[in-house]
Amino acid sequence: MVENATLVSRTRPNLTAAEIAALGLSLAHLGAGPQSAIARRALRHMFEDLEAPSDVIATTLATLTRPLDPATARRARTAAGAITARLVIRLHYADAKGNITIREVEPVTCLVHRDHWYLVAWCRLRQDIRAFRFDRVLAVESTDIPARPHRAERFLPFQGRAA
Repeated sequence: MVENATLVSRTRPNLTAAEIAALGLSLAHLGAGPQSAIARRALRHMFEDLEAPSDVIATTLATLTRPLDPATARRARTAAGAITARLVIRLHYADAKGNITIREVEPVTCLVHRDHWYLVAWCRLRQDIRAFRFDRVLAVESTDIPARPHRAERFLPFQGRAA
């Protein structure tokens, strides 16, 4: 067995935005332990030679490789588990003005945009797709209510909407 071996790749893997976000979320809610630090460093290496076409992308990549605080990480794990299990979750959410609502949502995916992590979900209250900033989610409660399947590609909030 060879310890501390370095594998050299001649090509960098082509990852989709969804794959990068999934890796980033997995790393972010791992916390700040030694394994997660090494994994985040590996993710940063993937972007070393990438020329960020804008400040938005550069900031987003930095956010992807920064760990979430422990409370937000717990909420993210609960949401990620509900996405996998296709279950509705109940969010206690404070909007930008500080108004607090309790909503049942069907989680679709998690993503990063600029400095923030978001939960993208079908909001049963608003009957529309919404992006909830994780730092504004006060609590996440699991339910046993099945969620309808939603394809993430149709619900990415930061892309242009078709007319």
